[in-house]
Amino acid sequence: MFSKFTKRLVAPPPPAAPIEVFRDDITQEYHGIQHADLSPGSLRVIETLQNAGFQAYLVGGGIRDLLLDKHPKDFDVATNATPAQIEALFKRARAVGRRFQIVHVRMGPEIVEVTTFRGRSEDSHHQQTNAQGMLVRDNVFGTVEDDAVRRDFTMNALYYDPKTHHVIDFVGGYDDLEDHIIRIIGDPATRYREDPVRMLRAARFVGKLKLNLDPATAAPIRQLAGLLRDVSASRLFDEVLKLLQAGYGRATYHCLREYGLFGQLFPETETLLSRGDDPHYARLIDIALTNTDARLNAGKSVTPAFLYAAIYWPSVHQRWQEREAEGNPRAQALAIAGSETIDRNQAYVAIPKRFTQGIREIWELQAKLERRDGRRPDSTLSHPRFRAGYDFLLLREESGELPPGLGTWWTAYQVADDAKRRALIAEVREHPPEHTEDAASKPRRRRRPNARPRED
Repeated sequence: MFSKFTKRLVAPPPPAAPIEVFRDDITQEYHGIQHADLSPGSLRVIETLQNAGFQAYLVGGGIRDLLLDKHPKDFDVATNATPAQIEALFKRARAVGRRFQIVHVRMGPEIVEVTTFRGRSEDSHHQQTNAQGMLVRDNVFGTVEDDAVRRDFTMNALYYDPKTHHVIDFVGGYDDLEDHIIRIIGDPATRYREDPVRMLRAARFVGKLKLNLDPATAAPIRQLAGLLRDVSASRLFDEVLKLLQAGYGRATYHCLREYGLFGQLFPETETLLSRGDDPHYARLIDIALTNTDARLNAGKSVTPAFLYAAIYWPSVHQRWQEREAEGNPRAQALAIAGSETIDRNQAYVAIPKRFTQGIREIWELQAKLERRDGRRPDSTLSHPRFRAGYDFLLLREESGELPPGLGTWWTAYQVADDAKRRALIAEVREHPPEHTEDAASKPRRRRRPNARPRED
């Protein structure tokens, strides 16, 4: 095991051609950023650092979003002060991170993320890559110019100095934003090998910002998508939430599929979608993402369990049919299919246990919702996950997987009084549906305890 580990911590590949760096100061009359739009906590951090003789700037997504007329929630600070020097300046500061240390500084209710300028010295003993070129250790410090080159995309390498009110650009990110272009800094293949998650970030920015990928930035993604297998499955769970559960999931999902990234995260689902045997699967996922975006944009809460239940449903549905054909009872076949699907896919995206139980319950309710005889409907209605299971049933009907009717029945049953509920159950007995296990209407005769088998 030790030899395998050391083998992967090989020397980094030869450095790529140097990236051209130039400084362009954009004044406020052009960029239009107002101090009122900036985080008070981050401005206080910068002021403290600058008064102590250090360089310090706002950098990254906060500046990018302001230039795109969006309203960022977080503002990050970059400085030439080391983590130890930052901690010495602020009483409420804590260094975190392994690959590259950052410092969290608490300013009132805000937690400001402060990073030291990263360096470009790729031959440093502080920097290590594995056999695929992925950075696994990166505590290399440098100048602001070095730091700009080390960032992922040009639009994320814009620095704002509150003292001069200038946006400082070293890599052409300001012009790229004006042209609505997402461009990676440096050689795309090398940068993706350093951190394959950058390919996912590219897709996320396409979905979130409605910008276009530079052709050279997009070109190697399909070929290198398999590098995502080198990323830990637990990290990919967090990345999927950023991709698909942030209010722009549908657009990001289609971008992931376009560049062959979705299949690296959800290979079984991608296989079934690409095969095209059942068009309902693609519609179900599309509708689930559309509904999730709508809820988030309306300020409503969502759970990862529901979204993952939809993404994995094609595999579960296929296995459900197979396990039932093998002779398993319908409900048991579904439970087996759900467990098998989660177990087989944990190696790609590791879903925490606190969500897997909810996912299973949403699936298993699909069989329970079919059973509408006797007291079963009341028992199902009292299930803690009933609402999620019911919404998933409506999703299946809307996608065309199920004929309409079952969802309408449950919609009526929820709000009906006792007499109306009994009438709804009686109606099912008279007109049993064909797609349920026992037509939900055939009362089972209960065998008496110790009853002797009937002799012929």
